[in-house]
Amino acid sequence: MASLSEKEKVQAYLKSIVLSMPDKPGCYQYFDEKGTIIYVGKAKNLKRRVCSYFNKEHENRKTAILVSKIRDIKYTVVNTEEDALLLENNLIKEWSPRYNILLKDGKTYPSIVVTNEFLPRIFQTRKINRKFGTYFGPYSHVPTMYALLDLIKNLYPIRRCHETITQESIRGKKHKECLEYHIKNCKAPCTGRQSIEEYLQYIAEAKEILKGNTADLQRKMMTQMKQLANELKFEEAEVLKKKYMLLENYRSRSEVVSNTLHNIDVFNIESDEKTAYINFLHVTNGCINKAFTFEYEKRMQESDEELLVMGIVEMRQRYGSESKEVIIPFPVEQFTQSFKLTVPQKGDKKTLLALSKQNVLQYKKDRLSQSDKLNPEQKSVRLMKELQDMLQLPTLPIQIECFDNSNISGTDAVAGCVVFKKCRPSKQDYRKYIIKEVQGPNDYASMQEVVRRRYKRAIEEGNPLPDLIITDGGKGQMEIVREVIEDELGLEIPIAGLAKDDKHRTNELLYGFPQQVVGIKTDSSLFYLLTRIQDEVHRYAISFHRDKRSKHQVASELDAIKGIGPKTKEILLKKLHSVKRIKESEEEVLENLIGQAKAHIVFQHFHKI
Repeated sequence: MASLSEKEKVQAYLKSIVLSMPDKPGCYQYFDEKGTIIYVGKAKNLKRRVCSYFNKEHENRKTAILVSKIRDIKYTVVNTEEDALLLENNLIKEWSPRYNILLKDGKTYPSIVVTNEFLPRIFQTRKINRKFGTYFGPYSHVPTMYALLDLIKNLYPIRRCHETITQESIRGKKHKECLEYHIKNCKAPCTGRQSIEEYLQYIAEAKEILKGNTADLQRKMMTQMKQLANELKFEEAEVLKKKYMLLENYRSRSEVVSNTLHNIDVFNIESDEKTAYINFLHVTNGCINKAFTFEYEKRMQESDEELLVMGIVEMRQRYGSESKEVIIPFPVEQFTQSFKLTVPQKGDKKTLLALSKQNVLQYKKDRLSQSDKLNPEQKSVRLMKELQDMLQLPTLPIQIECFDNSNISGTDAVAGCVVFKKCRPSKQDYRKYIIKEVQGPNDYASMQEVVRRRYKRAIEEGNPLPDLIITDGGKGQMEIVREVIEDELGLEIPIAGLAKDDKHRTNELLYGFPQQVVGIKTDSSLFYLLTRIQDEVHRYAISFHRDKRSKHQVASELDAIKGIGPKTKEILLKKLHSVKRIKESEEEVLENLIGQAKAHIVFQHFHKI
């Protein structure tokens, strides 16, 4: 029996994995203490589904036992729920996990076949015999497959009979028109009523639809429609238009499933300064049946090319892969002649490479997220180091300060300064400023006044200066802050700016003089930190301005009463809470608070006849 401390460690480790899982469809695998897969499951939302195993007591005894045996969790992200279902099916067949229900009859998902007959047929099947025809699928979502067959049926009158038809049998007139011809489901090519060339053209176009290549087909249809319309053949153009609209409304097949891909390995890589993450997918019969992401710790500043080659060798050896083709994201030196290296530019192979990239990026994000949750200090250091490298700052930006103004047409003008230390708000260091020297709405002059007051005082009192100043604005704000910091005070403090787009959304980080746009991904943790600082200073300045304006508006009406001083106003507001209640009070009530003489003055002011 594991001790309580060991159980707590396992629970903490599993919790860190679950909390960092994405809200995306995919498959998850549970491992026991020996590293054996004990359960494979699918999910529309990975995080929500896996959380459900650990957030409640399970009445089902087997489920409770399963959860107690889990020691590790791995998962693979896919693009759709149908892809997750297919991947789950393949992983269960591959690994036969103890807690999964196995399909004893070997039943698999249906495919669509285009036969190799003289007059090919198109129909669904569960049997795969590559000598018999070309297969598309399998289709994990059966209604999607039926919808696809209906689309082809509506577009092209292709034969459904089981007749053996040859060129000789057609010439010998051995066939007759059947019911399908009379109800216009077939043009009877077996009797010569439809040319072989036209029929094979239908088959070729149907194959393109099954491959998902509908764009060229639609362009051809559009050209034909325009030509028919110019020739005043409106009825024929209308028929073609209906076919065009059928294609327009058709949703393309799953990106993962394609029987045109067989026995292929897919690799992709993502790396940072210390670590390389490599994803491996193995495709058999158009399906992913192996998916694994692993990492290398860099020792000698190895290149991505070197690490990718190492990963290919290790994974193929570990899984005993004999694939003749390996898909990779960039060219590498051919290190073996036993298989072909491919860098795809389009098509199904490119789609698989993109899926591999999605998985390796997700894995990297999750690993960083897990590490950050277990060690928040490490995340702060990583973000500060990332910002330092990006802006080439002389020191680590441990203390960051940001300013913002707030006023309405220059009235009640205020400003706020927020301070972040080690990427966290240091609220005891926040400061509010009432603009004293600037008259009217002048944001630039107001900003200069606040910056000047803050850092002159910091110099006089020997307070620590920030490692970075961020302005809530673009080039103009940066320049007026620089004039105070460098030209007036002679300080060397780096200054950055956050600029907004036309929709008033922050989208750029500016740095340097002259200012340059710094390349930063808007979905990165660092960009989130910077916008959080910006939002915080905006909130802080607005709140101060709102409070000041509210007090000013309340006090102004009482200020207009001659003979009523600050202490009297304070008593009235403290007891009655608002000017409105003071107005509505009887004179006797006011007398009890401030005396007869002052009460009469206040009452007469609000009740002039």
